[in-house]
Amino acid sequence: MIKNMVFDFGQVLVRFEPSYMVGRYITDPQDASLLEQVIFDRLYWDRLDAGTISDEDVIAACKTRIPSRLWNVTETIYYNWIYNIPEIEGMDALIQHIRQQYGVRVFLLSNISTYFADHADEIPILRHLDGYVFSSVCGKVKPDRAIYEHLCNTHGLCPAETIFIDDRAENIAGAQDCGIAGYVFDGNVATLRDYLDRILAH
Repeated sequence: MIKNMVFDFGQVLVRFEPSYMVGRYITDPQDASLLEQVIFDRLYWDRLDAGTISDEDVIAACKTRIPSRLWNVTETIYYNWIYNIPEIEGMDALIQHIRQQYGVRVFLLSNISTYFADHADEIPILRHLDGYVFSSVCGKVKPDRAIYEHLCNTHGLCPAETIFIDDRAENIAGAQDCGIAGYVFDGNVATLRDYLDRILAH
């Protein structure tokens, strides 16, 4: 019996779209393209997810790659991206539905920065969750086995009673390696809801 539901964040609960985040502050196409490439470079974000680089160091590194006239807006974009992540329609209602209908506990497991972790209580869709695990805080990242073990140990989850929803197959495989069931989310909330209703009703 499934008693615990674990969600990824980006592309599962919300849309993480750098072009949208940059476009909120920049209208010039060339400047927007440059800032999207630089600010959201995986060179920095992989290290942010791992908790091995500071926000200040990221900003400083970005400034070495862009004209000084864009420095201020770079900081604005960087420190406001957490407020420019639209919810995927229907996901908030889905979380409330499975909690109220089936009494499952709901958690977040995300490769994400300490900056986000520090402001997680400001994100509306997270208000219904029972707990979080952030890669940058625990020092472990998906799909490493250690982060799933940390999730279960921290929140007292039995893997056989837990399902993980993520948009990346490799992250689901990591969970399954620990005995956690998985569902690769393709953006279709209705299909996910039907699936969860089927497995939770038993």
